[in-house]
Amino acid sequence: MAEPAPVPPPVSTPFTAASTADDVLRGLDLTGLRTIVTGGSSGIGAETARALTAAGSEVTLAVRNTTAGNAVAEAIGKSTGRARPRVARLDLADRTAVARFTDAWRGPLHLLINNAGVVTGGLERTPEGWELQFATNHLGHFALATGLHGALARGASDGAGSRIVSVSSTAHMRSGIDFGDLHLERRGYDPQIAYAQSKTANSLFAVEATRLWAPDGIVTNTVNPGGVATGLQRNFTAQQRQSLDAAEAAGVFTYKTVEQGAATSIVAAVFPALAHSGGHYLDDAQEAYTVPNDADLAQHPHGVKEWALDPALAERLWAVSTDLLRA
Repeated sequence: MAEPAPVPPPVSTPFTAASTADDVLRGLDLTGLRTIVTGGSSGIGAETARALTAAGSEVTLAVRNTTAGNAVAEAIGKSTGRARPRVARLDLADRTAVARFTDAWRGPLHLLINNAGVVTGGLERTPEGWELQFATNHLGHFALATGLHGALARGASDGAGSRIVSVSSTAHMRSGIDFGDLHLERRGYDPQIAYAQSKTANSLFAVEATRLWAPDGIVTNTVNPGGVATGLQRNFTAQQRQSLDAAEAAGVFTYKTVEQGAATSIVAAVFPALAHSGGHYLDDAQEAYTVPNDADLAQHPHGVKEWALDPALAERLWAVSTDLLRA
């Protein structure tokens, strides 16, 4: 009987939880690299876009609020001395808006950073009846990436490869994917569980996208930016805020600056060892260790649960997502 193939060592980088996006990009020239950053009008997305622009990339901010996006683009242009990013409207919860965005894209794309996300304090649904967090955080980005596959493949045709960065969260540890109740129609609604499921979906997308698209030169990796105070928390309920405060007090995470929060996304975007290697989950600028699905979050604050990297679950979620968007 043949011995099983050796497990490759985890991806290691010289960066840490304290590193910033600029630290990761220092000395790099990204001239000619075309990038889309979703949710680029605030928080981690805006800092990711600023850092990439400063390094020479041609950046497009894909945002719901184009007024806010244009203000950020103007500030980035002034602070970096580079051409200001383009701004394009994108509502990830609206299938028509996503299709409009992908149809309008022209030319190659080298880097897609799926950074945008929503947190709700209560149950909200799209016109299709989809739970809003799952619809926005996962299905919207899924439709965006599949719609841009051709552009990403063209970007990879020079041999350097194209990359997708899928932004997840430690919250993924709270829930796997409930395929029998994706939109929380049968269970009592818990916004934290709904958010967690969407963040697990972000990781599973990276696993299956890499399996399907690596032959086209496209790889996808997942990142956990860590605890960063951004507008994402504006809709938190009192219970959600108490849960976050308790997690910080227990040492589950330590707040980072926005500059530090963007660093792991930048690692996934430019680190050489990840140019042709996908399906990894990165935390604090390193590949995270895998923990059992029943692991306690307080004991394993920096790992990735098995359910977020399971190839069979990733393949199933891809098929389900495709069917939902076709309906």
